[in-house]
Amino acid sequence: MTALDKKTMGPHEPYAILKEDRTVVVRRYTPSDNREVLRIFHEGMMEMVTDTAFRGLLHHPESQLLYSAITVTFYVFTGSIWLACCILPLVLGVRYYYSWKVVNGYLERAQDMHDIDQNYMESSEHYLWVAEIGRTVVGLVAVHCLQDGNMELNRMSVDSHFRRQRVGVALGQQVLRFARLHAHSSSSATTSVVLGTTTYTAAPHRLYQALGFRCVGITEGFCTPGTERSLLEQAFYRVRHHHYQLDLH
Repeated sequence: MTALDKKTMGPHEPYAILKEDRTVVVRRYTPSDNREVLRIFHEGMMEMVTDTAFRGLLHHPESQLLYSAITVTFYVFTGSIWLACCILPLVLGVRYYYSWKVVNGYLERAQDMHDIDQNYMESSEHYLWVAEIGRTVVGLVAVHCLQDGNMELNRMSVDSHFRRQRVGVALGQQVLRFARLHAHSSSSATTSVVLGTTTYTAAPHRLYQALGFRCVGITEGFCTPGTERSLLEQAFYRVRHHHYQLDLH
């Protein structure tokens, strides 16, 4: 891998990573990117529906126990094994529905993505970059400058057709490069970059760890901001939230 010289570049100048014959260029978001950025962000978030509903179930034995108890209880009351076996697909369907409901609600509440130009181009606290391969926008990442001087990496998403091409690495390195330059101009001795994720897919976790992040905590039964948390939602939507942090001295 060959990278452009980071020392001579400003925080928003295009940053490139070369891999084989495909160059990943990371640059600041422009209004012409709006449509593709929204598409990639929306598709990436909708992937969380099946990830949470099905892959996530493998990581929550308490949910498995609950659904097994529902199946057994139905068999006891009906005396029909066939009807009891039909309960499991129904339970998974309800689980999928609540995953979709929460993710879709989160998309509706993602106010920063509803007006990207105003929130990222006219703000000194929010920044958004896109990754390109051959003039095609293939990914995005944002950073939010927190009041305590630290930064939060969020909105990272890569087009599913361009995964495994170091797009995520390039986006993550851009955020860290920006954070380091910000840290040099700050009076704080240490600047931290933090992020949170509820994904159960292994690849994002490997990416964060490869970038230097370490997991500093896990919240079981994480409540997505703005959700109703009804009894049914608590039973059929349960996620594990990983907190990552990277300290820049």
